[in-house]
Amino acid sequence: MGSQPDRAPYVGRFAPSPTGPLHAGSLVAALASWLDARVHQGRWLVRIEDVDTPRFVPGADSLILQQLAACGLVPDEAPVYQSQRGALYQQALDQLVTDGLAYPCACSRQDIERALENLGHPRHRHGELVYPGTCRNGLNGRAARAWRFAVGPSRDVLHWHDQWLGEQTQDVAQEVGDFVLRRADGYWAYQLAVVVDDAAQGVTDVVRGEDLANNTARQILLQWALGLPTPRYLHTPLVLGANGEKLSKQNGATALDLTQPLQALAAAGRVLGIPDDQHAATAADWLRHALPHWASISRRCIKPAD
Repeated sequence: MGSQPDRAPYVGRFAPSPTGPLHAGSLVAALASWLDARVHQGRWLVRIEDVDTPRFVPGADSLILQQLAACGLVPDEAPVYQSQRGALYQQALDQLVTDGLAYPCACSRQDIERALENLGHPRHRHGELVYPGTCRNGLNGRAARAWRFAVGPSRDVLHWHDQWLGEQTQDVAQEVGDFVLRRADGYWAYQLAVVVDDAAQGVTDVVRGEDLANNTARQILLQWALGLPTPRYLHTPLVLGANGEKLSKQNGATALDLTQPLQALAAAGRVLGIPDDQHAATAADWLRHALPHWASISRRCIKPAD
């Protein structure tokens, strides 16, 4: 796997979707990415991932930046917005099409479900809807709806190293299939946008929540296909809701209280293994306390590559 050189200047990023304010779970990822960048004397960026425009809540981007600032997490550059970067995504898609690695797809979600049932592979509850490759050899007179990445047979089983989770493996062909690059509604898919943006911003280290670890193999395949470097990955533990599922806006996560940044930071720190600081009077005090602890956690807990 191609990767960033060890001596490449560290660039990290936090990339929230503006579908609402930050909650306790999202602060864990933001804090870990900020700490990791600072421990490595690197730059820390914020990217607003508003490529899924219909889910964009007006004003949520500004509120997220205010919440981060209240916690002392201020990016080193002005945030970029995915909604303004469509030309870069189109350029990447054009390259994949030219190289025979992307193709148009006419299938609706119902078409895919029926095809899987006909193949004797009904979808399991909460499982991935694995695309069966219906349109790989042409649309058969149907109108194109989306664009998909053709997962090659020589690259279907992928191995990579996660600095927190350790060695990871995914059979992309069997577990995902040919995945979407541009959706039927015309909006860009997350997988393509994040790969293009990470490369364009020079991101060397992706620190994010464990719920996104399943996307990593697809993103590495796209990096290979586009000739882009592969960052190092670190997926942080999740904050769980009362129902035992990932804390999210959908299961009752409340917005971070901007008037209580120390409490929010302390709660996020405990998830990462950082002890409380009873003497911190400001967010800056708490972050100074947290930095050596994160450095120690990095040395003790983060798994080295074999």
